[in-house]
Amino acid sequence: MNALNARGGKLKRMIQGGALGLLAASVFLGLWRAGVLDTLEFPTWGWRVRSFAPRSSPSSDVKVILLDQASLDWGQKENGWAWPWPRTVYTAVLDFCKRGGAKAVVFDMLYTEPSSYGVDDDKALGDAIRRTPGFVGALFLSSQSGEVTNWPAGDLPIASSFLGLDVWLGGHPSKQVVMPRTTWPIPEVATNATLLANVSEQPDSDGVFRRAAQFRVFDGKTVPSLGLAAYLAAEKTAGRTPSLRLVPGWLNIGDHEVPIDGRGCAVLHFNGKNGTHDSYGAAAIIQSELRLRAGEKPVLEPGVFTNAYVFFGLSAPGLHDAHPTPVNRACPGVEIHATSLDNLLRRHSLREIPGTGVVLATLFLGLLSGVLIALSRKARQSVLTFAILLPLPVVAAFAAYPLGWWWPMVVTEGAVAAALVGGVVLNYATEGRQKAFLKRAFKHYLGAEVIDQIIDDPARLQLGGEKRELTLLFSDIEKFSSFSEKLDPETLTSLLNEYLSDMTDIILAEGGYLDKYIGDAIVAFWNAPASQVDHAVRATRTVLRCQRMLVERRAHYQQKTGVVLKARIGMNTGEVTVGNMGSRDRFNYTVLGDAANLASRLEGANKVFGTYNMISETTWLQTQGQFLGRELGRIRVVGREQPVRVYEILGFASEPAPAFLPDFEAGLRLCLAGQWQEALERFDRHPEDPPSFTYAAQCRKYLPSQTWDGIWNLTEK
Repeated sequence: MNALNARGGKLKRMIQGGALGLLAASVFLGLWRAGVLDTLEFPTWGWRVRSFAPRSSPSSDVKVILLDQASLDWGQKENGWAWPWPRTVYTAVLDFCKRGGAKAVVFDMLYTEPSSYGVDDDKALGDAIRRTPGFVGALFLSSQSGEVTNWPAGDLPIASSFLGLDVWLGGHPSKQVVMPRTTWPIPEVATNATLLANVSEQPDSDGVFRRAAQFRVFDGKTVPSLGLAAYLAAEKTAGRTPSLRLVPGWLNIGDHEVPIDGRGCAVLHFNGKNGTHDSYGAAAIIQSELRLRAGEKPVLEPGVFTNAYVFFGLSAPGLHDAHPTPVNRACPGVEIHATSLDNLLRRHSLREIPGTGVVLATLFLGLLSGVLIALSRKARQSVLTFAILLPLPVVAAFAAYPLGWWWPMVVTEGAVAAALVGGVVLNYATEGRQKAFLKRAFKHYLGAEVIDQIIDDPARLQLGGEKRELTLLFSDIEKFSSFSEKLDPETLTSLLNEYLSDMTDIILAEGGYLDKYIGDAIVAFWNAPASQVDHAVRATRTVLRCQRMLVERRAHYQQKTGVVLKARIGMNTGEVTVGNMGSRDRFNYTVLGDAANLASRLEGANKVFGTYNMISETTWLQTQGQFLGRELGRIRVVGREQPVRVYEILGFASEPAPAFLPDFEAGLRLCLAGQWQEALERFDRHPEDPPSFTYAAQCRKYLPSQTWDGIWNLTEK
């Protein structure tokens, strides 16, 4: 009967968990279909692109000439060219590309108005375009801006018709592909170019460019993008005319296939750390051509462009043609077109997973997550379930990228996470109540971290400990015994409670574990139970904050009780035994070891130098230069043969050093070298500084000829 009940309960939990998982998957699929998850999906796509892009280099057949800020500055300084430059300047760029044997030259620049330098300026540019094989000129297609609404009359350089266009448009939203307006280039560009191409690109909803349109339709004619036009212009110059055909999900270009979405866009596959191709400054190209014309040695050899597709565009910040991409926050617009061609040449474009595949995968993972978490009755089982299932959508998405697929991560990750969290809530509604009762019962006796560890692992209720490096703090009120006898019990208790509360708040805020109070003394440590790689920094920051809190509150304490409250703090970093210690029935989470004893001794050692904080060298070396401090010397505490070097914390590293610090440090060096008189002169300059005063007395003691090993031997704890 018990076995039947157990099986029945297990089946019930499976059904409940499965239903919960399917519900979670359905909700996230609905959000995905509505586009709500795009704001989360796009950043995850950026992670994938930035992970894989640096592992592959851009195509060496695609080159970019950038009109960058350095080129603008050169043009202004050396030639007096104000922006926009005379168009005759670009003839040097075109002639250099022709001289080098470029397959195609693509200008990502709109020449929509006659040149302000006159008709001859436009004519010179047109002549250079005519003699440049494979030149691609730019026009701007738009659904809103632009004056031209019909294709101009005449034989103009456009690509061949796309077979299957009418059928393709019938199955996709034409308003995203058919553009009613255009901004047309000047006749000198339009009539002399090998092809004209569309330069307008639209980013995703978050403003980032991840896709590139392959074509747009204007006045019944198909206009290729700059990237596609570069390929077609080179083919046309070579006497070849590749067929262009649209089929569902694909644009076929001869024997090339480019996956496209319903807007005619291809997902770009960026290569290289910044997603950029081999690029050259416009100034270097212009100078090289001018030198070649003069029979001089060029800055660059024309051969760099042999058989290359060369794109010319803008990158100077003031020219406003920089756009965010997944690998570059300010990518020159021409690079987006160059990447589109790169993907075409290398058959490298990415495909989006079909919607049916996403739906099935999300439903399956949601169902699986709900069932498995419902069957997880122990904390470690739940953790294991989370550890296995939560990364699955991430792993799948990252694994799909090098295979050429864009797998939506957020919808499946959201469904899995919602199913797992929902299952945990469902489990809590049953067994979780018992754990909550245990936590309430023990919270008055143990720290919250220890309680959580006990609930996760009941074996921790047993005695035992572990070796671990901790930073330990011991604090004690100066002259507490003397003034405690003068205060009535109520005033003393109020003072002590207020002081301990102030100090404890800082310790806990810095992640410390409060071990115990011993009267007015505080014992705390860092790096246990939870690991903290910066435990020494946290503890040292606590020392400064506590002492500064005391300075701020000292007048308040004195007004309330008549007592001037000061506290000495000792701190050390070292390996101790930490864990549950005591009897079998009653124990405490605490520490044992020589490192803890040394921290306690350093608290008392402050009396030697008149200081109020003292840390060991092991702590100082781990503070990572974040604090201002000084070496006090070496001391030998009671119970230890080996001396320890100790330091005083004076402030944060960003704060100005006290006036006495340079003289003290110099005096300490002289003192240890046995130069007593010289050291005394330094120390005597600052009698208000207790350590300086202490060392001055030591110098007088050893004058004129006695030697000292530099170790202070303490005779009391």
